[in-house]
Amino acid sequence: MEPKVSSTVAAAMHRDKRDDGSVRVAALRSRRRADRRRCGGHIVVVGGGDGDAAAAGAAGADGGAAEVAAAGGDHVLPLRDEHVHGLRVGHGAGAAGGVPPGGPGSFALDGPRRSRRALGSSSSSPSTTTGFCLWPSAHTAHSVRASPWRGGRGDVVREFADAARARGLDIGIYLSPWDRHDKRYGREVAYNEYYLAQLHELLTGYGSVSEIWFDGAKGKNATNMTYHFQEWFQTVRQLQSSINIFSDDGPDLRWVGDENGSAGSTCWSTINRSKITIGEAGIEKYLNTGDPRGKDWVPPECDVSIRPGWFWHKNETAKPLPELLEVYYNSVGRNCVLLLNAPPNTTGLVDAADIARLREFRTAVTAIFGTDLAAGSAARASSERGGRFAAANVLDGRDDTYWAPAAAEAEDGGGYWIELRRPASAAARKFNVVRIQEHVAMGQRVERHEVYVDGGGAAVASGTTVGHKRLHRLGAPVAGRTVRVWLASRRGPPLLSAVGLHLDPFAAGGGTM
Repeated sequence: MEPKVSSTVAAAMHRDKRDDGSVRVAALRSRRRADRRRCGGHIVVVGGGDGDAAAAGAAGADGGAAEVAAAGGDHVLPLRDEHVHGLRVGHGAGAAGGVPPGGPGSFALDGPRRSRRALGSSSSSPSTTTGFCLWPSAHTAHSVRASPWRGGRGDVVREFADAARARGLDIGIYLSPWDRHDKRYGREVAYNEYYLAQLHELLTGYGSVSEIWFDGAKGKNATNMTYHFQEWFQTVRQLQSSINIFSDDGPDLRWVGDENGSAGSTCWSTINRSKITIGEAGIEKYLNTGDPRGKDWVPPECDVSIRPGWFWHKNETAKPLPELLEVYYNSVGRNCVLLLNAPPNTTGLVDAADIARLREFRTAVTAIFGTDLAAGSAARASSERGGRFAAANVLDGRDDTYWAPAAAEAEDGGGYWIELRRPASAAARKFNVVRIQEHVAMGQRVERHEVYVDGGGAAVASGTTVGHKRLHRLGAPVAGRTVRVWLASRRGPPLLSAVGLHLDPFAAGGGTM
């Protein structure tokens, strides 16, 4: 895995551009603590009512229960807010080389606020490289304490944390494991203790931290040394019990295996952590697709920069809107969180052109998904568990309700399906995006699915996994009165929380705004 820098749930930076022991902090969307529930066990009951217990029982009706991993133990349970893209804003010298010895020059905490408003999302991240610490660490002289900035009494992390919380944001932190400046690097015990000491400073001195990112950052010519990840993770949990930990193997969130913002067309939230060594080459494909037989619930995140690289360069520009929308469909639309990096320029501010592109992106996403064309439809299914698990639940706009089939559904060769039908008096609606969502609190189950319109013999869309959200873009808009989702293969009875229809006016043949 290549090293990372953060956003809503993640961070990334190319290894050949990173040689640091620095800290990166990110402000995250302020979410109700109840919405980041942690649940125990493989089959999870969220809410604990009898109906949920019945659904869990139904999951075992065809032998699926014991094999379907869900958000267990301390693994994060991804909900709607956590699958909206985030924004990472890094502060540095405007290049991969890092902050000059004199420390930060221009530093403007209002930049992240403006870019956050533009995107309508949640994070920002001051950063440096080469081991220069943005807080006055007691464990190294290579920090803001030795800088003329604020007369040597400045603390970027403090100002950042205060500014973020003043705007209703949580914060996240990344502390690079590779500090090429510190002479303890290469002395395994001494260096790991040094790293733990700095983690302690960051996790006890700045209030609650929602997210922390780890990677295996290490230069090609760096001394071969083992990072004590498990000890680091244990320390993090002891200091901040509700924090979410990201790394190649979680334990809460995992790298998706690339830095272009693209998950696999098959993407499971489950993996077997025992198969992964953090920073090891050759694990990218496994992380990109996940593992249907995985025992560990570790949802993926996609990281990508709005520019060609992770740092600002004068001769580079932001990705065009079509490319950003492609990233959105390939990340959020494939069961992932999207981390979008927005690097500030040498003045410490995000370029006006980049902010304009972020606004354009936010406007486009809202234009596509702000209206559900399935509204007003009726839902029916191959069967219903009944009570709280009716087919109509896929249309109520809630994450905590879902359709569940009958415990002993007799499959007549057609398998499980759910269908949306427009009222007879209503005109057919044109759409070119189909949205399907599973109730992932009870695990990820769908292995293969197909979408049909008006009983047609050919599927208009098909795919493998669904997870929290699957977005299908059709080749051209279609106008239909009925839309059926056939769940052709699954690990246990399917549990769907939503089926929606949308019109993307930016797609080929979709029209213009």
